[in-house]
Amino acid sequence: MKMWGGRFSRESDKLTEDFNASVSFDQRMFRQDIAGSVAHARMLARQGIISEAEKDLIIRGLSEIRQELEEGKLQFTVEAEDVHMNIETFLTAKIGDVGKKLHTARSRNDQVALDLRLYLRDEISAVRDLLLNVQEVLLGLAREHTTTIMPGYTHLQKAQPVTLAHHLLAYFEMLRRDLGRLDDCKKRLDSMPLGSGALAGTGFPLDRDYVKEELGFTQITRNSLDAVSDRDFALEFMSFASIMMMHLSRFSEELILWSTEEFSFVELDDAFTTGSSIMPQKKNPDLAELVRGKTGRVYGDLITLLVVMKSLPLAYNKDMQEDKEALFDAVDTVKKCLMVFAPMLQTASFKTAAMASAARGGFTNATDLADYLVQKGLPFRDAHAVVGRAVLYCIEHKIDLEQLDLSLYRDFSQLIDEDIYHYLDVNRCVERRRVPGGPAPETAEAAAGS
Repeated sequence: MKMWGGRFSRESDKLTEDFNASVSFDQRMFRQDIAGSVAHARMLARQGIISEAEKDLIIRGLSEIRQELEEGKLQFTVEAEDVHMNIETFLTAKIGDVGKKLHTARSRNDQVALDLRLYLRDEISAVRDLLLNVQEVLLGLAREHTTTIMPGYTHLQKAQPVTLAHHLLAYFEMLRRDLGRLDDCKKRLDSMPLGSGALAGTGFPLDRDYVKEELGFTQITRNSLDAVSDRDFALEFMSFASIMMMHLSRFSEELILWSTEEFSFVELDDAFTTGSSIMPQKKNPDLAELVRGKTGRVYGDLITLLVVMKSLPLAYNKDMQEDKEALFDAVDTVKKCLMVFAPMLQTASFKTAAMASAARGGFTNATDLADYLVQKGLPFRDAHAVVGRAVLYCIEHKIDLEQLDLSLYRDFSQLIDEDIYHYLDVNRCVERRRVPGGPAPETAEAAAGS
């Protein structure tokens, strides 16, 4: 007989049991479930709802169950449906009818809401550490490459010269924002829902603040209906995860492009690449490609939960059981991607000579020529037109701006003098850009050290 089976006259069909059960995936929360049950038992005894002896017996039993689960000595069953009822079944088998008192003044609705918050709180800490590690790698590489010149791009066309440090620090800023979103998610996660019951609280004299303190929350949930039906904290995490994965995907795309012979800006370490089963020469950036691909998977997890939640009436509905696999998958995917991204990036070899050579082509100093004319007194729009004509001439004659004779320069503008060749050197183009947030070596060095 099911724990809830008193009202039923027939056993559940086997198909119903299999379809209804969630223990195959929610069993990963057994530590959080036991921690919540221990805190609940202590509170029940403190409030005189169960005796001290019963509390001690329950806690001792739960501690043994945790150890046995960690050692693989207990097996979850579909018949008990979920992690919560499996553990209660283990407990009752171990300590007898006292185990049945644990669920006093508690529903699986507020129990799972608590477990999910505890689980995600633990995982947020782990993800945060992994994210900080990637940021540290970026900072370390940026400090090494404050004078490494490379072309910056818009529309995937060469635009202006920058430094590799500046490029890497752009991704650092993206991850800095991601870290802020993750921390914000944790703030709103930090409410303790136990005591909300199925939806309407309980008539027992619970001390919710005591449980809050026992479990390390800063506050209790304010509305029992909301507490059991809220999955905003999971959606927030998955929103953070989707945005962060988008940033990793963009970086992966660039590493993939830079690894090509056409770019030849970077070589990924053998330990983080793979070969071809038919082409002996191949060295494929598979890990970067997988990070790029797994981004879509995390997006799918977010959309899954958004669609599950979009039309649910208050309070709890069984649809919400579908929150866990999507959340767990997002957590697992993000952690794996961060774990491989840091060493893949740290062991990459950047081809600085190729980057510098590429920065000198494609008229990346054209804007500097326009700025030069502006400093000579020409309005910027007129300077823009002059440089455009000069670039067109260079394209037609297959030369760079630095190769244009001074006499030809003066055909375009009499304001141009011999100092133009010094002015157009790509290193000086970068050095001049000292504005806060700019690519000048000294600016990038300061940013990497902050």
